[in-house]
Amino acid sequence: MLSRLLVESTILLAASRSNPSAILKDAANAYKVDIHAIAAKVKQEFAAKEKAKRAAQPAVKTARTAA
Repeated sequence: MLSRLLVESTILLAASRSNPSAILKDAANAYKVDIHAIAAKVKQEFAAKEKAKRAAQPAVKTARTAA
């Protein structure tokens, strides 16, 4: 448990001092994390939230003009 905490804090410290994206990608590769799958899922979630937000906005505008 302590060793995991030390590794994670070392990664975050190194990322804050130099090129964060490269260091985090290297750490993800070391831990065999599929960053492309995570990125695709995050893009889908943001697209769904944006679509829901756009669908809700016209309804609000219509309610304001009716009042």
